[in-house]
Amino acid sequence: MKLKLIATGLLAMVAGVASAQNINAAGATFPEPIYAKWFTEYNQLHPNVKINYQPIGSGGGVLQTSQGTVDFGASDMPVTDDKLAEAKIKFMHIPTVLGAIVPIYNVPGVTPKSPGGSTELNFSGDVIADIYLGKIAKWNDPRIVKDNPQLNLPDKPILAVYRSEGSGTTFIFTDYLSRVSPDWKSKVGNNSAVKWPTGIGASKNEGVAAMVKQTPGAFGYVELIFAMQNKMSYGAVKNKAGKFLQGSPDGVTAAAAAQAKTMPADYRVSITDAPGAESYPISSFTYLLIPLHFADPAKGAAVKDFLTWMLDHGEAEAPALGYAPLPKQVQVMVRKTIATVK
Repeated sequence: MKLKLIATGLLAMVAGVASAQNINAAGATFPEPIYAKWFTEYNQLHPNVKINYQPIGSGGGVLQTSQGTVDFGASDMPVTDDKLAEAKIKFMHIPTVLGAIVPIYNVPGVTPKSPGGSTELNFSGDVIADIYLGKIAKWNDPRIVKDNPQLNLPDKPILAVYRSEGSGTTFIFTDYLSRVSPDWKSKVGNNSAVKWPTGIGASKNEGVAAMVKQTPGAFGYVELIFAMQNKMSYGAVKNKAGKFLQGSPDGVTAAAAAQAKTMPADYRVSITDAPGAESYPISSFTYLLIPLHFADPAKGAAVKDFLTWMLDHGEAEAPALGYAPLPKQVQVMVRKTIATVK
């Protein structure tokens, strides 16, 4: 009996070791704060499954997923047809949450014209585009003044800051600029990396945030959570309905609402410059890039279980971190897609 018990214990130990999963993932910095929270919480519930995530940018996430150097990736931009066709490892898009890109700035000397008034800035999309095109070079440019009649703006130069590496955040931002500025669309276009006409580059959301924070006169773009975490001023952006809105989960949810009704089966959509009075204009889904077939079935089962947990428990945590949860219609679709993971 004693030998039988020892053998049973050894078998249980072997089974436990066999079921332990060390899963490697990499990609977008945009959703990294909520992914870090989710992966930690899931590991606490399932100690045998550890998801190691490297926030290297969407471009790196797409590349490493395509080559099979990570178990799954993450991207803020839908992967194009040609890149999907070229991928060594075939994968699907799984939307996780939605987020906002916000314009951040460091402008000493801004004062309200009315005592006690706000010093938060408003920006029209064509103004943002022309800052990066080099057409607007001073903070008291008449077009910025027009958007901010309530403020006294200083005669100071603008330093435009952009992401230096391939980035889904840049894709979302330039996708928006291409929709609101024909000049931007024809001269620069939208991509994860573009040839910036003016300004200085910085690495990742953290780098752009740090550069703007430490440089008087600087202007940049980051994911909403990074502006919040760094206690940075971020501007309101004029939406398609003509209303200036600051980035918020509610504004992102409104932008996603109309698209959710016509969501394509592969989830590859853009919701920048969405219609609706309450829609924040620089909004986007962000995605996990999940292989269609895992070489290790146990690893595939672990990822599948995590994705189900994400829908059941993780989505509710999104607003506290500055993200919007998936619309209910999209969650229903995603649940069916998760069921196909092998």
